[in-house]
Amino acid sequence: MSELVEHVDEHDRVLGIVERDEAVRENWPHRIATTICRDQAGRILVLRRSETMSRFPGYYDVMVGGAVNVGESYEGAAAREMSEELGVRVPMRFMFKFLCRQGISPVWFGVHEAVVAEPLVPDPGEIGWRDWLTLDELRKVVDQWCFVPGGREALRRYLESGSGSSAGELTTG
Repeated sequence: MSELVEHVDEHDRVLGIVERDEAVRENWPHRIATTICRDQAGRILVLRRSETMSRFPGYYDVMVGGAVNVGESYEGAAAREMSEELGVRVPMRFMFKFLCRQGISPVWFGVHEAVVAEPLVPDPGEIGWRDWLTLDELRKVVDQWCFVPGGREALRRYLESGSGSSAGELTTG
C-alpha cells in the first residue's frame, strides 16, 4: 500500500483520504510541504534528486519536501521532511502556498523558508548531490539544468515575495 494523503479541492479543502499513487493516477490534487533553504550568506540550497527516486529522478530542485500525511499540517510535514532528507532541525517559516499544475499531477505546495547554519546530513536515497548557489549562479543554471517544474515555479514565487536581499533578480522561464 502506498502512502495515504488527503485528496483536496481547488481551494485546498479536504475531500477524502486516498493513496498517493491513486491521487497521481487520477490527477487529484493533494498536498506537498516544501522548504527553500538559505545559508547565512543568503545562498540557496540546490539539490539533485537521487536517480532512484520514483518522481523526477536526477532532476534538480530548490525545495526539500514531500507529501503531507493525513491530518498533518504543512508546517509539521516540512519539519519532518527537513529532518528525514537533510538531517537537520531548524526553525522555518511558512511563506505561501499555491496550486501547481506542472509536473505529474496537481499539488498544493506549502512553501517554507529556513536558514540553515548547521552541517547537512543528506539522505542518499533522496539526494544525489547538493550545493549552495548564489542568486547569480542559480540564475545561470535554472533554465539550463533539468529542474523539477514545481520547484522552478516555487522559486519564482519565493523571489517575487520579497525573500532575500536580491528578491526578484532571478528570472525563470
